[in-house]
This record gives sequence, structure tokens and C-alpha cells, in this order.
Amino acid sequence: MIKHGILVFLAILGGHAAAQVKKQFSVESNEGCQSVKLQLKSKTGNCFIRSTQNSELLAVYSNQNLEEYNHNFSNEVKDKVCQVKLALEQEAPQGVGKSISYQVFGRSERTSDKFWKVYLTESLPYFLELEYGLGNANIDLSGLSVQKLKIKTASADVNINYASGLENKVSMDTFYVKVDMGSVNAKQLNLSRAKVVMADVGFGNMLLDFGLKPANTQRVVGSVGAGNLTIQLPNEETPVVVTINESWLCSINLCKSLKKVGENKFANAAYAKNPKDALAFDLDVSMGKIVFKEGQ
Repeated sequence: MIKHGILVFLAILGGHAAAQVKKQFSVESNEGCQSVKLQLKSKTGNCFIRSTQNSELLAVYSNQNLEEYNHNFSNEVKDKVCQVKLALEQEAPQGVGKSISYQVFGRSERTSDKFWKVYLTESLPYFLELEYGLGNANIDLSGLSVQKLKIKTASADVNINYASGLENKVSMDTFYVKVDMGSVNAKQLNLSRAKVVMADVGFGNMLLDFGLKPANTQRVVGSVGAGNLTIQLPNEETPVVVTINESWLCSINLCKSLKKVGENKFANAAYAKNPKDALAFDLDVSMGKIVFKEGQ
């Protein structure tokens, strides 16, 4: 295990600099690094992720001083993979217990203006493991090369998109999202080029929007406990087949294009013409709700 020698760690000091956006952490590019595994945990606060054309593998900016929040940061190169771990925890003014209550019973009128802005280079492929506790996260994957994506949220609200319309530069093995009591909105999944999409919903809400037409043949595996899963289908030319293992406590709302073709199995008209290239859904639901919406 070789310690990465080019770790840049910047502490921003001074009691009057809290409102200024300053670089807090960064990891520079290394010739021995061919890919990046980033494990990022944000227990509280607001977090933004997007691509950059800079060569730095990771650059984190904030309007906070380093001493104002807890953190854990490590970096090493192993088998040509740069393994970066960063855990951030902003002190919650109203307390964690109250924050969870607001997620369940209603929003707090005051939202924190403290944030972290995370920039990832476009020049290397990533394996991203992102975990959020409370707060908000906005993840723009445009222009990145993401080989595998894993996102978990407890009570945070997470938005995932491809804002500039640029698709993932490489084929993605797995796009995995899990929500407990928060929410996840994943839009333009057709641009992810994911072979498999995995969705796990506890008590929260999740939206999976597959855009106009998936770039790759995709398989979607989903599990819903007591929460809600909404699926925005691609256009009607895309063959779709849905298998649902349901219970009598759940609710299923299918759109008009999906017709029953077997036991717990539904498909659209395009599926009969081209079943081999179908977007296949394999879903389980216990007490929650699944809604399918027509393609645009």
C-alpha cells in the first residue's frame, strides 16, 4: 500500500473569512493513477458535485472555515487506483433529532447557507461512493467518466442529473441509489449509459427518469418498502417490460401503454416487436407505491 505523495491539504483560517469561498481539500493528478475511487460522506449540510477540466482529481471548496466542521480525509494509491476518502460533518444548529423530525413531518423554515462544492476531473474514470445524512445534495454527472456509481441517503434530498446534456464518457457498470427517509430525483438516466440501475426505497421518495431513449440496453432492479417510487419511461419506441412482485398492502399505478402479458408481467407495444432490446424492470414492493408515467 503506497501513500500518495501529492496530497494537498489547505486549512482556511481567520474568523472573518467564513463567508468567502475557499479551497479546503484537493488531490492532484498522479502519473501512477489510472482511475479514482472516491468515497464521500456528508452527514449534514449542502453538497454540490460537478465536473471540471482541471487536472485535480478532487477539489473541495466551501464558505466555511476548516475549524467550523468535523472532517476525515485520506488518500493513497493502490494498484494504480487513487483511493480518496472524505467525510464531512457540519454542525447542525437545530440538532440532529429535530432535523430528522422536519424530514418526516415538515421542512424547517430556515435552511443552512453553508455548503461544499466538489469538483471532479474529466480526464480520469471514477468509482463514486456517495453517502448523505441530512441536508441537500446536487450531483451533476455531465462530462464525467463514471464506471460505477453508488449513492445512499438517510434523510437528505438528493438530485442527480446531466445538466449540460453530456452523457457519461464510458459505459457504467451499475447505477445504484438507496433512500431511507429522504428523497432522490435521478433525471436523464439515459445519459448514464448504465447497464444496470438498482433502486432501493425505504420510507422516502424516489424518481427515476429515463429520458427519451436509453443509450444502452438496461435492466432496472427495484425494491420499495413503505416509500414511493416514480418511474418516467422513455419514448414509446423503446420496448419496455415490467415484472412486479407485489403485496396486498401496496399500490401500483401503471400507465396506459403497459398491458398485462403474463402473471405480474406487463409490457408496451414496442416490446412485442423487439423484446431483445427491452428496458426491463424487475420490482418488489411491500407497503409502498410504484407509479409509471408515460414517455414523452
